[in-house]
Amino acid sequence: MPDVRLCLEAVSALLGCRAEATTGSSQFTPQDLVNVVALKEFYKQEGFKELEYPSLGTLSLHDLDEADMYSSPPALDAPPESFQLTVEINTENFFHPQYDYDFTNVKDGDKKFTRGNEQYIRPCGWNRAALRVVQKYSDGDKWLGTGQDAWPVSYQGKDMDGSLILTHGGKPDDQPQFLDAAAASLLTEGTKGRGVYSTPDIRIAEKYCKKFKSRVDGKTYQVVLQNRINPEKRKSCQRQDVWVVYIPEDSSDVRVRAIVQESIRPYGLLLKQV
Repeated sequence: MPDVRLCLEAVSALLGCRAEATTGSSQFTPQDLVNVVALKEFYKQEGFKELEYPSLGTLSLHDLDEADMYSSPPALDAPPESFQLTVEINTENFFHPQYDYDFTNVKDGDKKFTRGNEQYIRPCGWNRAALRVVQKYSDGDKWLGTGQDAWPVSYQGKDMDGSLILTHGGKPDDQPQFLDAAAASLLTEGTKGRGVYSTPDIRIAEKYCKKFKSRVDGKTYQVVLQNRINPEKRKSCQRQDVWVVYIPEDSSDVRVRAIVQESIRPYGLLLKQV
């Protein structure tokens, strides 16, 4: 497993507040983590400046890349108040080292993998710290398997919202370009752009990932969440490499959070040195 202190820094970067280890009860679960990451992007897209989340309080949606949330910032460049919030995490209950996997030096080439009958693009080049999600859901663990009942793999980064299908098209290595067809898809029910976005392609997620500078080793890292997505809840966008969980208009905050929990489950924290 990557250094647990480094993993907590990665969690801090994703949340926008300080995550600290505790030997007591965790305030936060892996599901809470993906909820906050997804909801932050959704509410930013909706024009909100803050996110209220149980057990955390008020989180600013202002984003600071490569922020050091553990040091004292210059007075004239102070981060939002949410960066001063602290969430306590019992690392033994949050991480699951038995299922860690270091893909740093793995190259799949032409090898093909599937999860839930869909292609699984493994996160080659990344180091995965597994999250403790086994036996945490009432419907069992089939969603996490490799069979037909498994959910497909998706990756969650930052700034993954409706702009993905408006301003970026083509293959991962292509230059971003405007797609008229993508714009037209916003008029189609279920692909209006109002929802939570993720991608089955780690190369796309890397373009939208969070970066942070570690106090553990002084190096800069990228961080992405590796999730499973409910095939009955997600919809394809005009871009084949982007999925959206549609959130209907007039949904309450409680309903929005429930939709995310029904649709996306995390199982890995991916780290990659820049």
